[in-house]
Amino acid sequence: MGEVKKSASQRGAGIVFFLAGFIGALLVGWVVFPNVLYSTKTQPIMFLHSSHQDSNCEDCHYFREDGSYSGLPKLEKCAECHAEPMGDKPEEKRLVEEYIQQEREIPWLVYAWQPDNVYFSHAAHTQQQGIECVRCHRDVTKETKNPPFRENRLTGYSDKTMKMVECEKCHAERGASNACHLCHK
Repeated sequence: MGEVKKSASQRGAGIVFFLAGFIGALLVGWVVFPNVLYSTKTQPIMFLHSSHQDSNCEDCHYFREDGSYSGLPKLEKCAECHAEPMGDKPEEKRLVEEYIQQEREIPWLVYAWQPDNVYFSHAAHTQQQGIECVRCHRDVTKETKNPPFRENRLTGYSDKTMKMVECEKCHAERGASNACHLCHK
């Protein structure tokens, strides 16, 4: 059988096609696919933690008597201060008229919602244990607008949902167990 020898120009063309394919795959993987996988949504109303800095975080986000975390505050918590519009901003008026006066819970999009197979207790992850909120959550104190909510079209979770590797790193740093059954149901 005779061998087929490739010319230098054929080898060069092969390398160019390989590089073009490789770069195309990177573009699809890093740019196109994430933009197809995620949809961008906005919060139902503008809410800024920075405009509520006269309050403590625990005024709205607190632990119940059983040690479980309250999560997002209920509408009645907002109504304690916002029964009437505070100021003349349209968002404030909308909050009062569309939600508080109608006694309709605000359908917040949750940036840090954990998958159903994860058990997570904030009671074990508090500042008393030396864990600052910003270790896991974004620093909301200087925000001037709500960040976009990027929802995974397949799972429904935010792209900001904490990844397991972050939990594992923190547990390793603190000498806490990384046994599966501690966090997974």
